[in-house]
Amino acid sequence: MIPAYANFGGKIHGGILLSLMDKVAYAAASKHAGNYCVTVNVDGVNFLQPVEVGELVSLQASVNYVGRTSLLVGIRVTAEDVRSGTIKHTNTSYFTMVAKDEANKPTQVPGLLLETRDETRRFQEAIKRRQLQDEYREQFDNARTILAVEDQMNLLEDERCRIVY
Repeated sequence: MIPAYANFGGKIHGGILLSLMDKVAYAAASKHAGNYCVTVNVDGVNFLQPVEVGELVSLQASVNYVGRTSLLVGIRVTAEDVRSGTIKHTNTSYFTMVAKDEANKPTQVPGLLLETRDETRRFQEAIKRRQLQDEYREQFDNARTILAVEDQMNLLEDERCRIVY
């Protein structure tokens, strides 16, 4: 990581890392799909540790799940201090990609051959992740629909905000 990628505190911008992860997700998805792929969702972007200027960043990607036209790519990011040899895990994120054909329409992707117990676990975890996301989205949409601002003022009592209208 070079100084141009850093913020004023000497840490690498999260956006730089996200851009790298997106490129790696594209490469993994496109290789599996045999087609152009686009990012439709990014899940689990939690920066566990900062990346410093001068560290060597490695990104490992795997296609963890495939649907009819979509692929879930897991990406593990590590940073190595090349002087000390210390390697730290900075984050793991999940990118949902969709394969596109020449007409820019979603196109079917090949199935995934699960060759190890770990690959089978990741596939199963992806199914569960999707179920939980769907449940959360439905619950949040329902809560937002019935949310009456005036009736929920108690939610703001211990928050760091001030109403000025």
